[in-house]
Amino acid sequence: MTSTGLQRLNTWVMAREYAILVYREVIPLLPPEEKFGLNSQIRRAANSIPANIAEGYGRYYYQSNIQFCYNARGSLEELISHLIICHDLGYIPDELFNRIISAGDDLVILINGYIAYLKRTKQGEKEPGFQGMIKEENQIYGQFENDFESQV
Repeated sequence: MTSTGLQRLNTWVMAREYAILVYREVIPLLPPEEKFGLNSQIRRAANSIPANIAEGYGRYYYQSNIQFCYNARGSLEELISHLIICHDLGYIPDELFNRIISAGDDLVILINGYIAYLKRTKQGEKEPGFQGMIKEENQIYGQFENDFESQV
């Protein structure tokens, strides 16, 4: 895997852009007393989203990739929770909050679509060492599910 391959993966690109948005537009708004609180937690969660997608992309088995996508999705939900708290505390103005939450909603749909694509194509299933399956309850994955055919 190379960075060129990763940069073709729209899910990772959007996750990276989301993390940059958070760093550039939210972090500077936080008061100094949040340096070791919300600031630190937001940075970790924002970085974790594209990092988990990248790590999963580098795995040979689709199940490993799916597990890292689950981790990325969990980090995104954690980040959204932190952002809601920041908004509730008055650190983030309404316009920015609505924009960043909307972008987060779009990103979770894209991650879910990527997960559905990985499950459907089962890349690496025939590789030596393949073990078991990761299962998830049936969910609606959104309109992006078929967009991954051309990405990977």
